[in-house]
Amino acid sequence: MTAAPPSPPIRVLIADDQDMVRTGFRFFLDAQPDITVVAEASNGEEAVALARRERPDVCLLDIRMPKLDGLEATRLLAGPGVTDPMRVVVVTTFDLDEYVYGALRGGACGFLLKDSGPTLLAEAVRAAAAGDSLVSPSITVRLLQHITAPQATASRPAAPPQVSAATLTEPLTDRELDVVRLVALGHTNAEIAASLFVSLSTVKTHLSSVQLKLAARNRVEIAAWAWQNGHARPEV
Repeated sequence: MTAAPPSPPIRVLIADDQDMVRTGFRFFLDAQPDITVVAEASNGEEAVALARRERPDVCLLDIRMPKLDGLEATRLLAGPGVTDPMRVVVVTTFDLDEYVYGALRGGACGFLLKDSGPTLLAEAVRAAAAGDSLVSPSITVRLLQHITAPQATASRPAAPPQVSAATLTEPLTDRELDVVRLVALGHTNAEIAASLFVSLSTVKTHLSSVQLKLAARNRVEIAAWAWQNGHARPEV
């Protein structure tokens, strides 16, 4: 029996205005057997142009960049209305709620702090390439708790639009709700599969069904729905 050919490496674009950050990210990611860096940008305008030309599998964008910040670059590459959205992971030093909301509402599928470490960086790239998402564990529960707030305050940005359980065209099954609860608590697909004693493909099937029923664009919106509708509780 002929072995299946190896999958091509995940192609990554790195955008950061600091040379040392780009060099460090490239050094680590290029050392991974399944990841290769195909482009680097030192500002947002360059990042958007390179991303549109190279079509990387994953774009790693800093927030504070000259000419065009990472949030606007994210909206241009992955935001609502983009015909062929790319997978964007925002990687930043700044753990600020308005940045988290801005990135996720702009279409980012991940939000990572630079001090999260290289291992989590590689996990975020792989998750994004697989259609999954990863948000730094240190901000996941706080972010989702804020999403449940009844209204925005001066210090808290507006949460994404709510999806009421009453608006569902078809109710979620008990197993789909089990998956949604774990998504809302920041678990990866592999962790969900282990927790529920099912296969990874089964988890992905449930998530696809949930996304369709909720009309959710991404995993973060699924988690937001769970918190907004009382289907999630923080771990203790």
